[in-house]
Amino acid sequence: MSVESTSSNGISQHPALVVVHQSMLDGLSQLADYLGFSKVMGQIYGALLLSSEALSLDDLMDQLSISKASVSMNIRTLEQFGMVRQVWLRGKSGRRKYYEAETDFIQIVTNILSGREMRDVGRALTVMDENLKLLTDARAQMEGEDCRRADVYLDRIQQMQTMFRFAQLVITSILTRVAEMKIEDISQIELR
Repeated sequence: MSVESTSSNGISQHPALVVVHQSMLDGLSQLADYLGFSKVMGQIYGALLLSSEALSLDDLMDQLSISKASVSMNIRTLEQFGMVRQVWLRGKSGRRKYYEAETDFIQIVTNILSGREMRDVGRALTVMDENLKLLTDARAQMEGEDCRRADVYLDRIQQMQTMFRFAQLVITSILTRVAEMKIEDISQIELR
């Protein structure tokens, strides 16, 4: 005897599939939020990742109960990160666009680290450089408490710069190492 449940798209499926599907969407939503992305982005990626066929914006909107504007905006961001791609489906007419998830997780991590993370670290270093120059130039006209406070600022900003340069080095090292690895190599790694 088969136990079935009806999914949001009206198709009967085993309850375990429904539970796992929802759990994965929730988990990817939380992970996206933790990494500084929108929860919806995680849900959309999860829905595409777990789908055996490409989905349209309308499919995602119906499946996730979110607005078309939200789906559209988040799909564009996912495309920019190389996490989803638009695909053409034979026999599907009209103006609907269909999407599928990228399953090369190494490529996804590489795209995110080399794009967003390196850009953010670079911006932070630029702001710190500008602040150090401004403060160093202005310090000559300072006296007393302002001078002592400027020294503290200069010291702390330089410490932060060192940490951000280290982060840049770590990210660059990771990207270099990841480029040399295969997914099979990673599954063999044991953390101790």
